[in-house]
Amino acid sequence: MADVQFAIVADIGGTNARFSRVDLDSLHLDKVAVYPCADFDTLADALQFYRAEQGLTDVRHVALAIACPVTGDLVKMTNFRWQFSVSQMKADLDLAEFIVLNDFTAVAMSLPALKQTELVQIGEGHADQFKPMAVLGAGTGLGVAHLIPTALGYVPLPGEGGHVDFTAQTDQEWFIQKFLAAKYGHVSPERLLSGPGLEDLYLAIAAFNNKVVEPLNAAQIAGKALDGSCALCKAVIEQFFASLGGLAGDLALTLSTFGGVFVAGGITPKLLSLMNQSEFRSRFEAKGRFKDFNRRIATFVVTAEQPGLTGCAVYLKQHMAS
Repeated sequence: MADVQFAIVADIGGTNARFSRVDLDSLHLDKVAVYPCADFDTLADALQFYRAEQGLTDVRHVALAIACPVTGDLVKMTNFRWQFSVSQMKADLDLAEFIVLNDFTAVAMSLPALKQTELVQIGEGHADQFKPMAVLGAGTGLGVAHLIPTALGYVPLPGEGGHVDFTAQTDQEWFIQKFLAAKYGHVSPERLLSGPGLEDLYLAIAAFNNKVVEPLNAAQIAGKALDGSCALCKAVIEQFFASLGGLAGDLALTLSTFGGVFVAGGITPKLLSLMNQSEFRSRFEAKGRFKDFNRRIATFVVTAEQPGLTGCAVYLKQHMAS
């Protein structure tokens, strides 16, 4: 590690591309820059622009998190047009190291490095740092991953848990499921638990209540729910947190995540003031005979500014030390 002090880390979402330099000794991030993805034809263009703008053209170690499955050399984004070959991009940019992770694999790797001030606990429960952890988060899409502590470091488990089947439990949710099925066919949790999901929920819950409304974007819905000016918007956020809690509880059961379940992403931290009043924790625990099991598991909201960047840095440092 001594011969490589600095690297570049990136977190590429469906809307924005975030870049930073990282000191691999301290994991300190600096020279953070955020660009709209739409401003660049390719990811390579965005990375090269960042390196040039920040005077980092001599930094040749890069770890990058991206919002799509990473299962081979060809990477195609789920909610944006970018696609690339990992090996070709490494060669074209003359990089010594180029690691590409699913975005929530990176967020999972950030969990051990987060400070207590970057976490807000929701409800009861205790987190054992030596037990498996889960992370999920809503933004442009819905990310899901797990993290396993071992004697040799941390093993992230990437996955596409945002695309499993959505499970309806109430009359309103059965209506939402039918409403979304008519539009999309398959209804996954991402269809509700994302920015576009909030917009669809607004229309679905309006229809459930026999109201005719004009569409609102996700930011408008969140703003009107927060300031109390729109009862329908508040109902949308209440449904969002109920469904988020149910999915979080499923993840807890799937891998016995006694290390905690962590909620990240761009949406939830902005709505934190409404979360404690919501059904999030009660739906997390409402697992029938396993209610007491989930009650023991802690849930947290991640309020860190750039967990994806931190996770890339942790992963790269662990990789280069192995």
